[in-house]
Amino acid sequence: MIDLHLHTLYSDGVSTPEQVAEEAQKMNLAAIALTDHDTIEGCPRLAKACAERDIEFIPGTELSTDIDGHEMHLLGYYLDTDNEELIRETTRYQQNRTDRVHGLVRQLNSIGVALHADQVFDLAKCKAPGRPHVARALVKHRFCSTMDEAFTRYLRKSAPGWVPKVNVGVDEGIRLIHQAGGLAVMAHPSLNKIDHLIPRLVEAGLDGLECWHSRHPKSTAKRYREMAARLGLLITGGSDCHGPSRGRHPLIGTVRVPYEILDEMKRRLPRSTTSRRI
Repeated sequence: MIDLHLHTLYSDGVSTPEQVAEEAQKMNLAAIALTDHDTIEGCPRLAKACAERDIEFIPGTELSTDIDGHEMHLLGYYLDTDNEELIRETTRYQQNRTDRVHGLVRQLNSIGVALHADQVFDLAKCKAPGRPHVARALVKHRFCSTMDEAFTRYLRKSAPGWVPKVNVGVDEGIRLIHQAGGLAVMAHPSLNKIDHLIPRLVEAGLDGLECWHSRHPKSTAKRYREMAARLGLLITGGSDCHGPSRGRHPLIGTVRVPYEILDEMKRRLPRSTTSRRI
């Protein structure tokens, strides 16, 4: 089995890359991918930790993109993490995330919640901060009892602390992944609620759909596998694990994804990237 959707403390996960590799070994996984939000920083550490445990590693990311006013997360796989444009652009995306945290804190301050931006960044300790870090800070500093309360009261869309995120267009996200030698896959499609736009994404170069996901029941996973087959897309899957202390998030390896799908993913890669990284 494999797991192609994992997060570490380089974005909004709570585990180190080494802890992720250790858990993957305990679950007897043959391969894993790192898909931290808008960053590839954790890939070298996890690659090293996987090599030490004889686990195949796929360098990746999860880019926040927009299409017709809808946010869509785009998974990139088999990325060249030394690619200059990828590094430059993900650095810019991280700055957008930092700016949003400042905006969220200002909005919270305006409604009487005396949280400080430094309290969020001191807790996040990463270059890709997001709303989960703000939620954790709200809990840590006793403005809320739980992260769910923080999101419900302040941070979900339309809540009084909400500030929209600046994302790139999905076409640009796909192009960025492709120029870095990777494959572009729509993350957790059922959560996006934009199935009617998937054919247009295929025209823009989308390579696959994440059919197996912790929030996809069997019937949903089957529906997206059938859609992928009709559209000539790859199928992928993963747990979307953020670490053991993230309550509602599943643990690594709990979504059963067969290794065989990697064979087709590798066949879709440009020949130069296949020889370089496989």
